[in-house]
Amino acid sequence: MKQTRSGGGSKFGSRRGFLKGAAATGGTAALAVTAGCGLGSGDAEPTAKAGGAAGGGLGPEVTLRFQAGFPSKDFFFDVSQNFIRIVGELSGGRLKIDLLPAGAVVGAFDMADAVHKGILDGCLAVPAFWYGKNNALSLFGTGPALGQDSSTLLAWMQYGGGQALYEEIYRDELKLDVVPILWGPMGVQPFGWFKKAVASAEGMRGIKYRTVGLSIDLFTEMGASVVALPGGEIVPALERGVIDAAEYNNPASDQMLGFPDVAKVCMVKSYHQPGECLELLIGGRLHDGLPTAYQQILRHATRAAGAEMHWKNLNDYSAAWEDMRTRQGVEFVETPKDVLEAQLVAWDKVMAAKSAGNPFFAKVLESQRQFMKRVVGYQVKFNNDPRQAYEHFFGKV
Repeated sequence: MKQTRSGGGSKFGSRRGFLKGAAATGGTAALAVTAGCGLGSGDAEPTAKAGGAAGGGLGPEVTLRFQAGFPSKDFFFDVSQNFIRIVGELSGGRLKIDLLPAGAVVGAFDMADAVHKGILDGCLAVPAFWYGKNNALSLFGTGPALGQDSSTLLAWMQYGGGQALYEEIYRDELKLDVVPILWGPMGVQPFGWFKKAVASAEGMRGIKYRTVGLSIDLFTEMGASVVALPGGEIVPALERGVIDAAEYNNPASDQMLGFPDVAKVCMVKSYHQPGECLELLIGGRLHDGLPTAYQQILRHATRAAGAEMHWKNLNDYSAAWEDMRTRQGVEFVETPKDVLEAQLVAWDKVMAAKSAGNPFFAKVLESQRQFMKRVVGYQVKFNNDPRQAYEHFFGKV
């Protein structure tokens, strides 16, 4: 992907020329580059030193500094580290990324701005973290449940026009100089962790509930009092009674963050976030200053890491589910059908309100609706519900 960017006298301008000049020398002169983001300061210039011959003609040695939107003990921090490992392998060790946990340089919800300003070279998070900038961002993973899962959403990104809209919202709507890459398909997220299971849609009224993105509007419409918190703050808030219930993401992450220590009921099946994905943001001028081979490595590494993540999810999520119910005494309760129906009715209202107030939201949503009507319709018609086969061979789940 090549974006048109403005010039200027920023440190990224000199870095871009520096990197391109280094790349042009091919195997005759390699340079070791350390990103000049600095801890707490975006003004430090990148440093370089002469080195040996560049391996494989890929380009100079480059070290970038990224921050994750997840605590270091979170499942998705490990997934992000795996992406970095693949980048290193594909580049023969010449493109390196130092990954910091959430909050190391800036707050988790402030990372997009930090990448734009050059305080960070990149970040790994989810688009819903920047939902406050433009609610259409939530359509890229935490939007209305049109029957899609995360793999279907990524199919829309690649073949249904989603990628162009994704680039457009960052470039033209948010005015952020970043290169966005959506990757890392997640599973359907649990309804949430509760001290006591919700028996009906009416039971959601007045509950202090944590979520992010458009789910804030969805659960508000259902009568909940909603709070947006970063992952590392959820369990302490539950423990202190600041919130009554919360959703985060999946059994493995929820277990690692300590949810079973403060709540023993996990309600599963929900339409609030059926198809979330991870997001990589790279500083725009920095990206364009990298050798083309490095740009492609970053993009293709997300695809390889995303495939590995999907396989790992199936193993780790199911193992965490089994461990929590057998060893930690967690009760997994299927969300009542009337609550699921209330979610869909709430989505109708949220979609209408957001579309009326934001033309870009309406534009993205219409693209999704056209794609999902055909693709999800195909899946519903052709795919089996796994429950029948599972119960035939293994009994009730």
